[in-house]
Amino acid sequence: MPVTLPLRPRAVLAPALAGTLLLLSGCGADVDTGTGDARTATVNRCGEPVDYTRPQRAVAYEGGSADKLFSLGLTEHVHGYVMPPANPPVTESPWASEYAKVKMLSDDLLNKELVVEAESDFVVAGWNSGFSDERGITPEILDKLGIQSFMHTESCYNYPGHPQRATPFEALYTDLERLGRIFGVEDRADEVVAGLKKRAQAVAARAPEGDPVPVFLYDSGTDQPFTAGSQVPPTDIIATAGGRNVFADLDERWTQVGWEAVTEAEPEVVVILDYGDQPAEKKIGFLKSSPHSRHLPAVRKGNFFVLDYNEGISGPRNIDGLEKFARYLRELES
Repeated sequence: MPVTLPLRPRAVLAPALAGTLLLLSGCGADVDTGTGDARTATVNRCGEPVDYTRPQRAVAYEGGSADKLFSLGLTEHVHGYVMPPANPPVTESPWASEYAKVKMLSDDLLNKELVVEAESDFVVAGWNSGFSDERGITPEILDKLGIQSFMHTESCYNYPGHPQRATPFEALYTDLERLGRIFGVEDRADEVVAGLKKRAQAVAARAPEGDPVPVFLYDSGTDQPFTAGSQVPPTDIIATAGGRNVFADLDERWTQVGWEAVTEAEPEVVVILDYGDQPAEKKIGFLKSSPHSRHLPAVRKGNFFVLDYNEGISGPRNIDGLEKFARYLRELES
């Protein structure tokens, strides 16, 4: 049975709904009912069908969430955003003009009090990033408060009770399609998804021939590096461009590994995830000086590629990162 979210006091449904349209997708059936601002839709949140009313005061956590909404032309439905220190400045975003039209609510982590104070009716975030049992803000908690929530499909694979597995790029496309249904902009979502797929396919068609280049993504960490497993966008970015994430066999999202495993993998390229508060230059400096990493083939050759934080987390800028990395690999091969 779908989870039906209680209406907030200010929400008013039309007396009669105009009809029911059954939309089928590769992720299951989602039902849209009604017209205008009273429009409702049943859409999967991870593996759980949820009844949504079209949001009017959405709050987005991190750039990936906000970018998904802005790319679908939903700025007027966005009340504000929360950007933790890791996120680079929003002025660097392709949607900088849209960020300027809504409120920055916090430069810290997402929390329940902030969402309630903002009188939000919809929160977009990932599991174990924005949403967190430890910090007391989960979809279940928000459901009880009458606040709708949406989780990135990429983060659903270990969501308790309702896990869902999808490759990172497919998860991105799924999110855009689901948000399109929730907000009643299906045509726009189809157009955006088709454009992203076309760009990704063009990159794949130009990938270097031969064995994929072994690539190590360095997120952070000194005693033990933090890197990308199979369930996060950089793995699809690397593979589509013609490389191979040396830790793609780890059935994880972001995870710690040992330096010995990195050494054994002999990466020819290191992708540096560039945080707003942990700049790439410092990470490269560490890799060049640390006895754990300075002898890696990629480090000795100076083969570093900097991936922007918002190109590495789930969002439409994944495809920007893909195109840039693909150009880097082609130049490396020439």
